[in-house]
Amino acid sequence: MAKSALLEQVRQTCRLKHCSLKTEKAYLTWIRRFILFNNKRHPKEMGEKEISKYLTYLADKANVSASTQNQAFSAILFLYRDVLEINLSKIDHIHRPRRSSKLPVVFTKEEVNAVIDQLHGTKKLMAVLLYGSGLRLMECIRLRVKDVDFGYNQITVRDGKGRKDRLTMLPISFKNPLKEQLEKVKLIHDKDLTKGFGEVYLPNALERKYPNANKQWIWQYVFP
Repeated sequence: MAKSALLEQVRQTCRLKHCSLKTEKAYLTWIRRFILFNNKRHPKEMGEKEISKYLTYLADKANVSASTQNQAFSAILFLYRDVLEINLSKIDHIHRPRRSSKLPVVFTKEEVNAVIDQLHGTKKLMAVLLYGSGLRLMECIRLRVKDVDFGYNQITVRDGKGRKDRLTMLPISFKNPLKEQLEKVKLIHDKDLTKGFGEVYLPNALERKYPNANKQWIWQYVFP
């Protein structure tokens, strides 16, 4: 019960600090594994010694990558500093592996076209937005109607990596297909409204501030 209460406390702290759901899930997983590794001892009973031992285990026994080990470290650091509010003076001195510097593998223009040519419909439109507008996958999936500006040929990415908003271009060649997509989604949304549905998730408690905004067209997803 105590462990469940602790994990729920981690979850609530993640929500208060507006961590992404992906980060929240990763932190919960690593904190749970850290506790199990130490025979279910409460983190308050542990410290730098146990953390160092666990990270060493990940590197030497579990053979995880440097980025994975650093993610585990970040989760444990979040647990102690932000959840339990315990300052571990030596935690910053625990050895953390560095990622190896490797050149990224990048598709050629011909290879990109070869992939896109195999796609059709909505999936193809999403793919060309990923490539042509530089959207990350979840940014494309979470794109809302109000964030597409056909007048200025730009897309506003809300709460992107690092919790930052940014502007990116909307290639002119994508405008008509994207308008057609929105026309289809509008028909679906109108039908949903007549059946008593048509609601979407609103970020940062906006649903309480604007009770009917979750049914408004501008807040709907471009790719529901």
